[in-house]
Amino acid sequence: MNIANYDWIDFYARTLPGKTATIDIASNRSQTYAQMEKRVGHIAGYLLSQGIKPQDRVGVFAQNSTDILEIMFAIWRVGAVHLALNFRLTAKELSSILSNAEPVMVFADSDFDDVIKTLRTDTDADTDTDTIKWVSMDGLGNDTEFERIMTHAPYTNTNDVEKITTPDQQALLMYSSGTTGTPKGVMISHENIFYNATSGAFTLQTNRECVSYAVMPIFHIGSLMGFSLPALYAGGTAIIDRVFTPQAMLAAINNKEYGITHFLGLPAIFNALSLHPDCKTTDFSRIKAAVGGAESMPIALLNWWKDNAVPVLEVYGLTETTGLGCILLHEDLEHKIGSAGQAPLFSQFCILDEDGKERPRNTRGEICIKGANITSGYWRNPEATKAAFINGWFRTGDIGRMDDDGYIYIEDRLKDMYISGGENIYPAEIESILFAMPEIMEVSVIGVPDEKWGETGCAVVVLNAGHTLDIEQIKSFCAEKLASYKHPQHLVFSEALPRNATGKVLKFKLRQSIKI
Repeated sequence: MNIANYDWIDFYARTLPGKTATIDIASNRSQTYAQMEKRVGHIAGYLLSQGIKPQDRVGVFAQNSTDILEIMFAIWRVGAVHLALNFRLTAKELSSILSNAEPVMVFADSDFDDVIKTLRTDTDADTDTDTIKWVSMDGLGNDTEFERIMTHAPYTNTNDVEKITTPDQQALLMYSSGTTGTPKGVMISHENIFYNATSGAFTLQTNRECVSYAVMPIFHIGSLMGFSLPALYAGGTAIIDRVFTPQAMLAAINNKEYGITHFLGLPAIFNALSLHPDCKTTDFSRIKAAVGGAESMPIALLNWWKDNAVPVLEVYGLTETTGLGCILLHEDLEHKIGSAGQAPLFSQFCILDEDGKERPRNTRGEICIKGANITSGYWRNPEATKAAFINGWFRTGDIGRMDDDGYIYIEDRLKDMYISGGENIYPAEIESILFAMPEIMEVSVIGVPDEKWGETGCAVVVLNAGHTLDIEQIKSFCAEKLASYKHPQHLVFSEALPRNATGKVLKFKLRQSIKI
């Protein structure tokens, strides 16, 4: 079986040469499939001229741009592995990942020259940066080493290189978000990507008329594999934006020339859009899927978008699931709101106990998944790989239950649960309730030490402008909605919640910084 994901661009360059493949908002550039294929071919030719071999790692350390998509398809064309690097990393963090991944080449934004300089001059760095070929770019189409490749490097088409012959050949190395500690390198194969894109195309209704909009970082699995790639797989258009602001995103959605049909956002983005005054005059009629991801969408926020006739749906997934894990379709909101949905094509879920035995329906356990989109494991980390699987099922680390209809309900992260007076407390349940308070813009609940109960809840709150709040108001609001032992006993205010690049709250940082 031959699965070569780089063939997508080659195929559409032949069958839809004049169709717009990508639009880069920051640089006001667009490429047809024919133009994109030519650029991919020159980048592939450059990689070969620099001695890149099959399964070599080639990194990208850059802000969002359509250049990243071109580089990725070129990397695949020569059989190498795309190493997606978080551009928000410090030099020390980047050094640790490069030491583990050992890339041969890295394409790096000139905006991050200071980080690269620090990395290359640090005698205590974890990696020997002199062995890496660094290629300068800016993602804006200016005269950089990367753009000169298009005119100076030889062109290489798909017939000039060895075809991918095994579905399990690695295509992507992406380091997990590390919400609980040190990131791990997740290995994603061509097979994983193919089945994920196929599933995404069916579930999200992407086709040649699809125009997807991505502003979340595309070094993140959801924005890249769960969103931009399904659009290109279907022959649609992938729009990439660089920096999120509510006004700019609403303007893009309102732009008839773009014709955006699909967009992705974490709950904080959906909340910011709903609160912006321009939201009232934005035309959402072209939207076929407004997709919430990265963390659970509060029910109050889901209802707001549903009540405003926007076809919102939720995707639950991890880097290890190549983006798509579980999907709550818009038509399910009426009777299954609060659920993460059902497994998409090529996947299945179950709820297991600590011994790997399946739990009865409607009882809590660890959410586990298997399917064609699941990683084979972690790069150079056999211990973590072994711990991640049980009886062939991938352990998500999330606590949840499955109802009688097969819908998954996520209760919390296994590591975020705390125990108060012998009772298991799941912060996500409390957060969903508190988010409905008009005073609260964002909230995260953590367990803190308590002499009497072992642990009690602490609500870390970002207030909406012009509002005040105290712990008694919180307890009063929770009185008829939650058992008393679940009520937070402490309240801490914050200007912002610490998040990783994918938008997930870093609760371990809250636990480290908050002392009651």
